[in-house]
Amino acid sequence: MMMATAAVIKLEGAMTLETAAARHASALPAGSIVFDFSDITQVDSSALALLLAWIKRAKAHGTTVEFRALPNALLALAKLYGVDTLLPLAA
Repeated sequence: MMMATAAVIKLEGAMTLETAAARHASALPAGSIVFDFSDITQVDSSALALLLAWIKRAKAHGTTVEFRALPNALLALAKLYGVDTLLPLAA
């Protein structure tokens, strides 16, 4: 049985209020997606809202998203807001 390979989107720079809206408006590829955060330099609560929006958008389209290398600050925010268990983390 063949499994589809997820598209990997490598994010970089800051993911803050100033950049989140533009990232949200960007078109996402069809199919499963892995967002790679290894080059993200700064996050705030807008980043967390964006992750939750991507999860919602993926579910609406019958696909999945995963997040790789989330910054510790973003994981801490997710835990603080009680949504850490909603984030699908990639290995």
